[in-house]
Amino acid sequence: MASRKVPIKAVLIDLSGTLHVENTAIPGAVDSLKKLRGTGIPIKFVTNTTKESRRCLFERLIGLGLELRKDEIWSSLWAAQDLLRSRNLKPMLMVDDAALEDFSGLTDYGEEEQNAVVIGLAPSMFNFSQLSKAFRLLLTGAGVPLIAIHCGRYYKRCDGLALGPGPFVRALEYASGCHSEVVGKPSPTFFRSALGDVDPAYAVMIGDDVKDDIGGAQAMGMRGFLVQTGKYRTGDESRISPGPAAVCPSFSEAVDILLKEYAQSEGDS
Repeated sequence: MASRKVPIKAVLIDLSGTLHVENTAIPGAVDSLKKLRGTGIPIKFVTNTTKESRRCLFERLIGLGLELRKDEIWSSLWAAQDLLRSRNLKPMLMVDDAALEDFSGLTDYGEEEQNAVVIGLAPSMFNFSQLSKAFRLLLTGAGVPLIAIHCGRYYKRCDGLALGPGPFVRALEYASGCHSEVVGKPSPTFFRSALGDVDPAYAVMIGDDVKDDIGGAQAMGMRGFLVQTGKYRTGDESRISPGPAAVCPSFSEAVDILLKEYAQSEGDS
C-alpha cells in the first residue's frame, strides 16, 4: 500500500488476536506499541472482549508487558452497561462471571423482574436450560429487547478457533422472531464513542476481524488495517468491499506503515 500524506489524529486498536492471544503477546506487539506511543498520536483500545471485566483485562495486558492505561480501553461491556442504565433495564445477563463486576448494580434482579436479555461470550451459559430461559423471556410480548454485546462468529484461542456469542444470538433471534441490538463492534455508535471529536477520515483502525474491525471502521470513514494474526483466515481481505486499506502480517508491520506516514506528515507541516 502506498503511504498517504495525511495527519493521523487517532489510532483504534483491537486487542485479542491483534496484540495478544489469551495470555501471550503477539510477537513484536509490545515494542511496536511503544514506538507508536512515541508519536503522541492518541490511541484507544477498542475491544469486544466480554469474558472478563475491564479491570481484569487491564491487569492481564499489563502483565504481558503492553503499555496502556485502563481509561484507554473502550470495552463493549461498558457500552452495554451504559445502555442498560440509560434505559432503566433489568437484565438477564448471559455473561461470564469474570465480567459481572462491570455490571455492578445490575446483577440481582429476580426472573419476575427481568425485562431484557443481554448476551456476551459466556460458554457456561450456552446450554439448553439457559438459552430456553432467555427464549421464554423474549416471548413475554412486553417488548423485551435482545441486546448482543457483540455478534462475533468466532475468536482465536491458544488451542485454535472457538465459537463466539454470534451463533447463540442468531439462535435466539431465529427462535423468538426478534432482532438483536448490537452494542460493540461493528456498531457505528460504538466507533463514534471511541473516536470522540476526531473526524473518522483522520483515524485508523487496526484489527484481525475483517468484518467487525475493518468493515465496521471503514463504513464510518476510517481506514482499516487488517492484520494476519488472531482469527484472520486466508482470503479474509476479499470478504468486504471495499477491501482493507492495508493488509499486514502483524501489528508490527501496521505500525511501520503508520510511522512512515507520520514522519511524512510531520515533514510537510
